[in-house]
Amino acid sequence: MTLEFVESMKNLKVRNDDVFLVTYPKSGTIWTQQILSLITSEGHRNGTEKINTNERVPWLEFPQLNENIDHNSRPSPRMFVSHLSEAFVPRELKNKKGKVIYVMRNPKDVMKSFYHFQDIAVLAEKSPNFDHFFEKFLDGEVYAGKWFDHVRGWYTHKNDYNILFLKYEDMIKDLRSTVKKVCSFLGIKLDDEAMDIVVKKASFKEMKNDPLANKDNMPEDLIDKKLGSFMRKGQVGDWKNLMTVAQNETFDKIFQEKMGDLSLNFTWQIS
Repeated sequence: MTLEFVESMKNLKVRNDDVFLVTYPKSGTIWTQQILSLITSEGHRNGTEKINTNERVPWLEFPQLNENIDHNSRPSPRMFVSHLSEAFVPRELKNKKGKVIYVMRNPKDVMKSFYHFQDIAVLAEKSPNFDHFFEKFLDGEVYAGKWFDHVRGWYTHKNDYNILFLKYEDMIKDLRSTVKKVCSFLGIKLDDEAMDIVVKKASFKEMKNDPLANKDNMPEDLIDKKLGSFMRKGQVGDWKNLMTVAQNETFDKIFQEKMGDLSLNFTWQIS
């Protein structure tokens, strides 16, 4: 990604009804793309439209995935997805123009998911073991940088944006309530039947078998599908199966130092 391209993104003209989905990697990006697609498109709900989520909610910073999409000529309302930190998104968003949905996930599960993701990501630098990746993640030597900086940046600047914060774990515990929050934020009303369809089709089991949602169409030079899929388990607390007691204690100490002053409460496991 060149400096010129970064600047062009910052200068993107934002429309009042634009929706930007922003996440740190492995925090429910595909899941929320699917939810947005189901909420905003009846054709996506009833299966009459075969548009994958990368086209319906295209990436802001990965033009190679959307070579045929000209954002300026897209009809409204437009939706975007991004892993960008707060400093690099279009400037006009800070004028509370458009809407931002920011999804966060407890960083221990993010780390675990990120560690496994490097196995299928062709361009990712592979860690020989989790101990190595643990240090790399804490140092921000992964795509999108430090989790702490990404979440803090967006959360501490929340008053600059028209923004809705969602938590991955809340989506796991009560998906219907999350869908209702998103609908309210977007000003969209769904009847009970449509709501039932959204919740059903946005479930992990349904998405795992949906090629439009599970990134089966991703280029082979980016994802080696023979080694796995984007969607693995979708669980809360799976970090306990990989992190040692010492690593967990180290992480908790750093988390408190970096995030302890913020009014953020994360769910680390669900019984």
